[in-house]
Amino acid sequence: QVQLVESGGGLVQPGGSLRLSCAASGFTLAGYAINWFRQAPGKEREGVSCITSDDTTYYADSVKGRFTISRHTTKNTVYLQMNSLKPEDTAVYYCATGPCQEFPITTMTYYDYWGLGTQVTVSS
Repeated sequence: QVQLVESGGGLVQPGGSLRLSCAASGFTLAGYAINWFRQAPGKEREGVSCITSDDTTYYADSVKGRFTISRHTTKNTVYLQMNSLKPEDTAVYYCATGPCQEFPITTMTYYDYWGLGTQVTVSS
């Protein structure tokens, strides 16, 4: 079965760091562009970052300079390193296959596979 599973979320203090993982099974991530999205309670889902099949990376303005997306091909996993975390980063984070688009993402119909999300909470 095709499956994406996010992990690595948790509770951290402002200024702290987390590394999220998006692990694929049932298919090979190397041939796909992978997106990270996040959704806070009461807010719409927003695009955070994207990495192409050629490892070109893109970031929303809100996370530029703080987050880094990367791919470990042999582990079939995409990562999101999150540094200098802020309370406004609190959200459920999701990974999804699909094209890399300019931020903010306004078209959501091209993302075929989604994980179930991992909770990130930034609070003192």
